[in-house]
Amino acid sequence: MDERRKTMDEPRGSSMSTGRWMWEWTKAICTALVLFLGIRTFVVEAYKIPTGSMEGTLLVGDFLLVNKAVYGAEIPIAHARLPAFTQPRRGDVLVFLPPHDPERNYVKRLVGVGGDTLEMRDKTLFLNGKPVSEPYARHVDPLGDPYESRMLWQKDFVAGSLRARRRYRPTRDNWGPIVVPPGKLFALGDNRDNSEDSRYWGFFSESAVKGRPMFVYYSFEKDISQQFSWLTAVRWARIGEVIR
Repeated sequence: MDERRKTMDEPRGSSMSTGRWMWEWTKAICTALVLFLGIRTFVVEAYKIPTGSMEGTLLVGDFLLVNKAVYGAEIPIAHARLPAFTQPRRGDVLVFLPPHDPERNYVKRLVGVGGDTLEMRDKTLFLNGKPVSEPYARHVDPLGDPYESRMLWQKDFVAGSLRARRRYRPTRDNWGPIVVPPGKLFALGDNRDNSEDSRYWGFFSESAVKGRPMFVYYSFEKDISQQFSWLTAVRWARIGEVIR
């Protein structure tokens, strides 16, 4: 009788053991998923450099880890932000959503904040009337300075008389002085002669800033002739490089 009862109980015990095992794994996977989404949303996120607008500092094929908490991460759906550790400062490299393309992340260097007067003369940036030392800026076109009709938006922000605004004719390397409105930011790419930045599409809001890149966690030189260039053309020297 006891042997028969033991035999009948074994399948039930085995079934309960399997159920507990599956429940523990489900909890572990759900916990890991929640942690991953929480970290990605509020702490750090990966970002890939798709263009050469920051060359000299960042290269096409660099993969960055971006600190989203430093300026206060955005809370999804609530349209609110967590408390920030600091505010964006001139010289910071930022990841943000530009006003003309709000679904796409851009990475540029912040050069002006609300109240600043900015001007560029023969490729030299001036902040509040004084030249800015920019060892990170790169210039590859010493001769050309094409007129850009896309820059005419600056007319409304030119410092000076109405006559100066009417005669204003900005170019890539010579523009301003313009005044940055309160709550707005102005950013340039380090590769100044090949960067679509605030010169062309204007200021962006502080609320559009998503974070500050920390370091390069992976990098490779893309080569369309090599199918596995992401594996064979790794830039080992760039991995772990801190972004300044």
